[in-house]
Amino acid sequence: MGKNLTKRSEDYSKWYNELVVKADMAENSGVRGCMVIKPYGFAIWEKMQAQLDKMFKETGHENAYFPLFIPKSYLSKEASHVEGFAKECAVVTHYRLKNAEDGSGIIVDEDAKLEEELIVRPTSETIIWDTYRKWIQSYRDLPLLINQWANVVRWEMRTRLFLRTAEFLWQEGHTAHATKQEAIEEAETILNIYATFAEEHMAVPVIQGTKTESERFAGAVETYCIEALMQDGKALQAGTSHFLGQNFAKAFDVKFANKEGVQEHVWATSWGVSTRLMGALVMTHSDDNGLVLPPTLAPIQVVIVPIYKGIEQLDEIAETVDPLVKELRAKGISVKFDKRDTHKPGFKFNEYELKGVPIRLAIGQRDLQNGTYEVARRDTLSKETVAASEVVDRIEFLLQDIQKNIFEKARTYRDEHITRVDSYEEFKKVLKNKGGFISAHWDGTTETEDRIKEETKATIRCIPIDAEEEEGECIISGKPSSRRVLFAKAY
Repeated sequence: MGKNLTKRSEDYSKWYNELVVKADMAENSGVRGCMVIKPYGFAIWEKMQAQLDKMFKETGHENAYFPLFIPKSYLSKEASHVEGFAKECAVVTHYRLKNAEDGSGIIVDEDAKLEEELIVRPTSETIIWDTYRKWIQSYRDLPLLINQWANVVRWEMRTRLFLRTAEFLWQEGHTAHATKQEAIEEAETILNIYATFAEEHMAVPVIQGTKTESERFAGAVETYCIEALMQDGKALQAGTSHFLGQNFAKAFDVKFANKEGVQEHVWATSWGVSTRLMGALVMTHSDDNGLVLPPTLAPIQVVIVPIYKGIEQLDEIAETVDPLVKELRAKGISVKFDKRDTHKPGFKFNEYELKGVPIRLAIGQRDLQNGTYEVARRDTLSKETVAASEVVDRIEFLLQDIQKNIFEKARTYRDEHITRVDSYEEFKKVLKNKGGFISAHWDGTTETEDRIKEETKATIRCIPIDAEEEEGECIISGKPSSRRVLFAKAY
C-alpha cells in the first residue's frame, strides 16, 4: 500500500487533504461542501465525543435535543445574531413535493410555499431560548445546564474536509443562570474543560483567551476561546465559550422570579466544539508517513501483525497472540490482531503507519522461538525487541510515553513560534518568513484591527487570559497599550 503523500514542506494544504482521504477518515460527498465521515474517522470522533460528554456530565450538564429547523422570525429577534448568520443560512421555502407530469422526477408545487420560511440551524440559540421561556419560571429552575450533540449547516463557499464544511457535527451547550457572575463562571468552566480536553486527550497545546469585539460570536458579550497552532504556522480556533449576558433572555422574554419574588431576566451562556477538532488533530501531529494519533483517541491503540508462511505457522502465532489480546483488552487497551491472508505484512505495516496506530507488534517464527515481539512506535518510528513476558508492561508504558511525547513536541513547536514584535515592519517580516503567533501591542480599536487584517490577512486570535500587563505602543497607531495580544493567520 503505497502512501504517495505530498510532502508537508511542498504543499501543506494538499498533504492535509490527501492524508484525510488516504487514511480513510473522510471524503467529499455528492452534496457540495458536505463530507462523508468514514468509519475510521467516525471512531475517532466517537472517542472525542465520549470523553467530552463525560466531562460535561461531571460538571452537572444534561443532554437534550432540539429541532433542526428554526422559524425565520426567531433568528431576527436578536439583532446582532441575525446579522452574524444571515449570509450563511440554508432556508426551506416549500413543504410539499409532487410528481412531475413530464417524468423528470419531482417538482415543487407553487401553492406549497411555507407560511413562514424555516432556517436549517446554523446554531440553536434562538429555538432553545424560545423553549427556555416555557421551562423557566422561578429561581428554583436555575441554573439550567443543557448540551446537545447535533449537526448544523452553514453555507460555506470554500470548504475543506473537517476544517470547514457546509454541514458539520458538534456539541452546543446552552445554559441559563440567576446571576451575571454565575454565567461568567460557567463560560470559564467550559473553557477550562475544552483546554483540558485538547491538551490531555488530543495532545494539542492551546492558549486560552478572549476574542476582540469584532471577532466575538454574534450576540455574545464576551467570547472565550482556545487557540492552537498547526505545523504550517497557522492558528486554528479549537473551541469557544460565550457569555451572552441577557441578550437572548430579553429577545425571547425569558424571566424568573427571584427569592424576593421580583421578575428578572436570566443570564446566559453558549459554547461548542465541532468536527473541526479532527482537523486540528491531523494537522498538529501527523507527518509525511501519515497520521500520528494520540493513544487516548486512537481507534486501534495496538496492532499485531503476524509474519508467517502457511496456515500452520499462522495458527501457531495465533495461539501465542490470543492470550495477549485478551490481557490487553482486559486493561482497556484497544487491540487488533490482523491475520488477513489477503495482504502481505509490508502492506499492513504501511497501512497502520498511514492510519497513525500508536503501537505495532510484529511476530514471526524467530520471535516464537525466542519468546519475543518486535515493537514499533508510530511517533518516532523506532523499533525494539521486547520479551513476551514484558510486552504488556512495555505497551502500557509506551502508550503513556507517546501521548506525552507528541504533546511536548507540539508544545515546543508552538512556543518556538510565538514571536514578540514592537513594530509593524517587524510584524510583517515575521508573518512572511516565520509565521506562528505574533505577540504585539494593539490600541484596542477595530480600525487598527481591520487595517492589519486587510493588509496582512492576520487577525487577532485572542487576548491571552494570562497576559501580563505591559505598557507599550500600538504597532500601527503608536497609541498607548496596556498588554500584548496574539495575531496570526488562521484557518
